[in-house]
Amino acid sequence: MGNTIAEKILADHAMLDSVIPGQIVTVPVDIAMANELSAALSIKELYSWGINTVYAPDKICLIPDHFTPNKDLNAAGISKIVREFAKKHNIKWYFEVGRAGIEHAVLPLEGVILPGQILIGGDSHTCTAGAINCFATGVGSTDIAAAWATGEVWLKVPHSARLSYNGKLNPHVYGKDLILHTLKDLTTSGATYMSLEYHGDVFDQLPMSDRFTMANMAIEAGGKTGIFDFDQKTKELVESTPGFKNEKPSYKTFAADDDAEYAIVREYDVSKIEPQIAKPFSPDNVCPVSEIKNIKIDQVVIGACTNGWLDDLVRAADIFKGRKVHPDVKAVIIPGSQTIARKAFDMGLPQVFVDAGCVFSTSTCGPCIGGHMGVLGESEVCVSTTNRNFKGRMGHLTSEVYLANPAVAAASAVMGRIGSPVDL
Repeated sequence: MGNTIAEKILADHAMLDSVIPGQIVTVPVDIAMANELSAALSIKELYSWGINTVYAPDKICLIPDHFTPNKDLNAAGISKIVREFAKKHNIKWYFEVGRAGIEHAVLPLEGVILPGQILIGGDSHTCTAGAINCFATGVGSTDIAAAWATGEVWLKVPHSARLSYNGKLNPHVYGKDLILHTLKDLTTSGATYMSLEYHGDVFDQLPMSDRFTMANMAIEAGGKTGIFDFDQKTKELVESTPGFKNEKPSYKTFAADDDAEYAIVREYDVSKIEPQIAKPFSPDNVCPVSEIKNIKIDQVVIGACTNGWLDDLVRAADIFKGRKVHPDVKAVIIPGSQTIARKAFDMGLPQVFVDAGCVFSTSTCGPCIGGHMGVLGESEVCVSTTNRNFKGRMGHLTSEVYLANPAVAAASAVMGRIGSPVDL
């Protein structure tokens, strides 16, 4: 019996010929990442053990991004703790506000993490990096602290799901629609603690950004990680990053065996998929956008870690160009990182957004978690390109969030109601 991608990466790191689902392995960590919230807890835990050093400063990444730029005194205090820890221990991959962005965009775009490696992060959407053929997963702050101290983590080898997407995409259908359609099929608990392997010829039609979007939302199906094959598109992205160009590191890539065993196998004909939307209050409460009628909205959020990639901003700008945001709607645009923002400025995208009546924000997780920069008030309705729409996720418990792709979100902002670009 052959092995899946996740099994091969874990076996390689554990220096074993092979591993099987359910097996516990202790593996070296290539990068242990935390944002300011999870890092502050990890730092407290580490020091409570009487440990005042870290195992490998070059394998730690710290990125303040959740309540940054600091929204209040408490957030400022937490960020200060992390900043001082990074300076004290000479942490190689510390990214200050204004020089990074949202952790899940920064790691792959800056070359912090590479194919074939193991990334653990103090955030559930750490699985985003699996788009570049690495094993990336979220863990608790105690696990992060332990990895900082020892350089290792223990993991249970996950079962794997093989998800294949083939056919010709319809207009305005992107990776977000494919993963929402998949969530409707699998549900939010249908792939619990599994590695979601994404395959199919549709990815020849889509840029890397859509892979990041789909890997990001593996956790919404209950997954442990989401992983893609390595191909020429992956190679071009990885080897164009500052981290790779500066150090020219070697890396390994992994592909599943033809006879690998999967707990779930799905085949999706993408030609049958139209733009999708997830209704309140779950990412798997999905239907085609065309089935939503006359729902007025108060806010649109485009960006964040799920759909804040440059391609997403271009898709939204194509809708906004020459149009105006509806008078009753607030529209917030959040690039995934400073690198993405710089490229957006070079293309003139912020001008398009501002001319349309949008806010072009700094890179932050703020509104996605109901923290700042776009918190929803009582009974407000939002269309968002983020990844979760549970009750109270983006603000008041009576507010409602619909999840959609950037083109759908932009079209909805213009119309003042949920709708598709074809409605414009």
